[in-house]
Amino acid sequence: MTAPGLLPNVMFENDRQAAFFFGEPAKVAGRIWTWFVTDADIYRHLGITLTETLMAFAIGSVMGLACGLWLALAPLASAILEPYIKAMNSMPRIILAPIFAVWFGLGIGSKVALGVTLVFFIVFFHVYQGVKEVSPVVLANARMLGASSRQLLRHVYLPSATSWVFSSLHTSVGMAFVGAVVGEYLGSSQGVGYLILQAEGSFDINTVMAGIVVLTAFALALDGLVGRIEKRLMKWQPRGGETEKL
Repeated sequence: MTAPGLLPNVMFENDRQAAFFFGEPAKVAGRIWTWFVTDADIYRHLGITLTETLMAFAIGSVMGLACGLWLALAPLASAILEPYIKAMNSMPRIILAPIFAVWFGLGIGSKVALGVTLVFFIVFFHVYQGVKEVSPVVLANARMLGASSRQLLRHVYLPSATSWVFSSLHTSVGMAFVGAVVGEYLGSSQGVGYLILQAEGSFDINTVMAGIVVLTAFALALDGLVGRIEKRLMKWQPRGGETEKL
C-alpha cells in the first residue's frame, strides 16, 4: 500500500511520502535477508540483545519469586516493606536508565539492571498475590495431616502460585526485551536497539521496521518456550472446561 502510485494520494503531498514514513514490506524483508544471510552481520548484535534479555529475565524472575514468597509468608516483613515496594514500582523505569549507565557503565550491566527492574515487579506481585490466595481449607487440611512448614511450601504454596508465576513470565519476556532495547537506545555501540537507533538517525524507516520485526519474532519465540515449559510443569492442572464437565 505504500508503493508509489498504488493508492490515491490523500494524506501526503506526493505518492512517495507514504513509503518514507511507513516503509515498504519488500525492502523490510530484504533488509532482514541481508542481516541474516547476505552480510550475516546481525548475529553479533542479536547475541548481545538476547544475552541482556535472558539475563534480565532470569535474574528478575528469580528475585521476584523469592521476594514474593518471602513477603507473602512473612506478615511483619510485608507490612514494613510493601509500601516501599509499591513506591518503587510506581517510579517510571526510564528515569533509572541514565542512573544505571553511570553506576554500571554502558556495557551489558546497565541494560540488564534496567530489564531486571521491569521483570522483578511483575513476577513479585503475581507470586505475592498467588500465595495470598491459597485456599484456607487446603491449608487447614494439610496442617491437620501434620504437614511441616517446608511441606506446606512445597506442596501447597508453590503449586498454588505456579499458575500466577507463569502468567507473569509471559508478560515479563516482552518487558525484558524492552529493558534491553531502551538501554541500548540511551547508550550502546552494539545490539539490535543500537541498529534501530542508527537507522532512525539516517531516516531509514525500512531498517527500523526490520529491527522491530526481528525483536518481535524473538520475543514470540521466547514466549513460546515459556509456554512449553508451563505445559510440562502444569500437567496436574485440569484443562479448560474439565471442571465444568465434572
